[in-house]
Amino acid sequence: QVQLVESGGGQVQPGGSLRLSCAASGTIFSISTMAWYRRAPENQRELVADIARSGATSYADSVKGRFTISRDDAKNMVYLQMNSLKPEDTAVYYCNAYVYATISSPRSLPYWGQGTQVTVSS
Repeated sequence: QVQLVESGGGQVQPGGSLRLSCAASGTIFSISTMAWYRRAPENQRELVADIARSGATSYADSVKGRFTISRDDAKNMVYLQMNSLKPEDTAVYYCNAYVYATISSPRSLPYWGQGTQVTVSS
């Protein structure tokens, strides 16, 4: 089994910054794509940013230029640096990772964290 644990959420004023972290643990051989999603009240879950093992990244248009995703494969961690936060960034943020459990695993499996609340309000 694999566990993903997010941290770093909280309340911040508009224009402020937060850094989310997600630690993966358990039976892990390697991790392919890692990502951050969010779900605002009464909205569907949306992809915020993802990062491939190669380091290639992609972002939702709404966060481009403000958010930066990064990863540390030695620690099985993924981060989301969020700058210039806006009230519309308020949501529960979820970490997602596709994990190969062993060297012989034929495919990676998706795992999710429990989420961390980010509230942007004055």
